[in-house]
Amino acid sequence: MSDLLKALSYSASGMEAQAMRLRHVSENISNADTPGYHRKLVSFAEEVGSGEVRAGKVRLDQSPLQDIYDPGHPLADETGHHDGSNVDLVIEIADAREAQRSYEANLRLFDQARQMTAGLFELLRK
Repeated sequence: MSDLLKALSYSASGMEAQAMRLRHVSENISNADTPGYHRKLVSFAEEVGSGEVRAGKVRLDQSPLQDIYDPGHPLADETGHHDGSNVDLVIEIADAREAQRSYEANLRLFDQARQMTAGLFELLRK
């Protein structure tokens, strides 16, 4: 029985971690046109002792910001350039799909463990 509960716990922690990742991907997409915005990166770590996964610290991508020529922009320097963001929408969409598929896989595992637990309780009741 404890293995089924562990499976529920592992899959729930995976869903929470992927939901956090998807939240940061959506923040990156919404700030793609924000001057000076650095995209957020999420790493995953195993909970020591429990085996569950969790979202680690959020880091800022240190890749160079896009240099945009727009002399009419309020942040433009004397040459007409200003810093854009370092968000690449193609990468963000790929990350969102990966997080979605990982979430769905954890959801299927959770549902199967739940069904097995319900079946076990049904057998024990008889």
